[in-house]
Order: sequence, then structure tokens, then C-alpha cells
Amino acid sequence: MFDLIRANKHRSIMLVVVFVAILALVGAAVGVLLGYGLVGTIIALALSGSVAFASYWKADAIALAVSRAKPADPEQYKRLHNLVEGLCIASGLPKPRIYIVNDPAPNAFATGRNPRHAAIAVTSGLLEKLDRVELEGVLAHELSHIRNYDILVSTLAVTLVGAIALLTDITIRMMWWNGGRIRRDGDRSDSSNPVAYIGFALLIFAPLLARIMQATISRNRETLADVSACQMTRYPPGLIAALEKLRDDTTVVHAASTATAHMWIEQPMSGVGDRGRLGKIHSMFDTHPPLDERIALLREL
Repeated sequence: MFDLIRANKHRSIMLVVVFVAILALVGAAVGVLLGYGLVGTIIALALSGSVAFASYWKADAIALAVSRAKPADPEQYKRLHNLVEGLCIASGLPKPRIYIVNDPAPNAFATGRNPRHAAIAVTSGLLEKLDRVELEGVLAHELSHIRNYDILVSTLAVTLVGAIALLTDITIRMMWWNGGRIRRDGDRSDSSNPVAYIGFALLIFAPLLARIMQATISRNRETLADVSACQMTRYPPGLIAALEKLRDDTTVVHAASTATAHMWIEQPMSGVGDRGRLGKIHSMFDTHPPLDERIALLREL
């Protein structure tokens, strides 16, 4: 288990580096395609670096705001606070900030840059539909993400994927309105430069690559968090029962988006489990392994 956590930290560092590198390459492509030469490229790279740095410090606040999460009042949500405190004491973790998302769909996620700056958000539907043992299993799963250092890379992905998508979208729109041409030395000329073609190809494929990376962030980590949660509670049937309820529930989290989908305990949006002609292609973008597979694995413990 500890070897897996150690390897997880190393993979997290590599994923963050790759995300930032893609963002920097997109920034450089923006400078080339808009025809502002070296100065434009440097400005775009500087903006990309600023986004990456700001993401490290504020991505958790952005994720919570996007999900419309509100702080959980300690008196109104006393059971929730007590369960989190008990699990934190047992696992030696500092208590994270606790938030509520007013949504009928049962779901939860963890965010933050490290265990001392972490937060857990649960939906009102989760509190209503799960009993105490099941809720404890879900909370242990989210605390496992914190303990396993999953939260930094998954939280950074929210803003970095969004920044890549935003940069590419704005640049392609500007080129469209510019007639597909770039500005060079004050004149408008055709973008026949091979570098421009490379930049344009990068703009097209960067969001796709970022989405694939976003999907890979969550898949293996969800399985590890499930196993870690059972180690924390020492009662696998609790999390198994919770996952079964999540599997059987068909409601969709209205506060979720494609940028935050990988953070939740299960895929929060519709369109999961497509078995049609394009099912294999769609599965590349699934942010979570199938719940049936996760349940089957836990039953083997």
C-alpha cells in the first residue's frame, strides 16, 4: 500500500509537469499563430506560467466555487463532522474543511494541494440516501485521496485543462475572424509557415490530449482510494453498499462539469456506460472505472 502511495506521488509530479508543458506549448503556439513573433510567444508563455502558478494556490477554491459548494455548518451537519473527525484521528490526518453541495444526486469529492490544505465536499443527496456506515465508507474514500496525495494533481487539472481549452478556443476564434491569416510585421499575410501549421495542429489536439490525461488521472486512483478506504474503516461492506447505491442511482449532479468530473467519487454526469458503436472511443474519456468493477474488487478483500 505504501509503495503504491509513493509511486502515486511520483506519477502526480510527472502529470503536473506534463500538464504545465502542454499549457506552455499551447501558449507558444498562440504567439506564433497570432503573428506576434518572439514577444508574443514570451507573453503567452508568461501568462501560461502565471495560470499554472495560480492554479497551485487557488485551484481548490475554484473547484469548490464551480461546484457551488458551501461550508457545512458544524451544528446542522454534526454527524458529518463527527464522522470526518473520527476517521482523521484514526488515520492521523488533519481535519479537512467540509462543504455541502445542494444537489439531490449522491456524490462527493476531495480537493486541495496537500493534506493540510484540503477540503471534502458532499452532496445533500449523499447525506439523505446513505446510512452512517455507508457514509463513513465514502468519506474514508475521499480522505484516502487526501492521504494518497491524489488531490493536488486532480485539483490542478481543473484549472489547467480549462486554461488549455480556453486558450485554444480563443485563438482559433481569432484566426477564424482573421480569415485564417496571421499578422506579421504589421501586414496580413497567409499563414503558410510550417511552424504555424504545427501550432495549429497543437491547438486542435491539445484539448483532446488534456482530456485523455484528465481521464487517466482518476481511473487508477479511484481503485487505490477504494482499497485505502477499506483499510481505514476496516469494514469493506460499508463502502461496497455505498457504491451499490451510487450505481443504482440515476440522478445527475447538476453542479458538475467536464472540468471537475474526474474529482467525484463516481462519474457525476450523464452518458456513462455507452455500449454503442462508439463505445470504445467514449470509454477513453471516462473519468472513472465502472462501479461494478470497483465493487467486485472490494468483495475480494
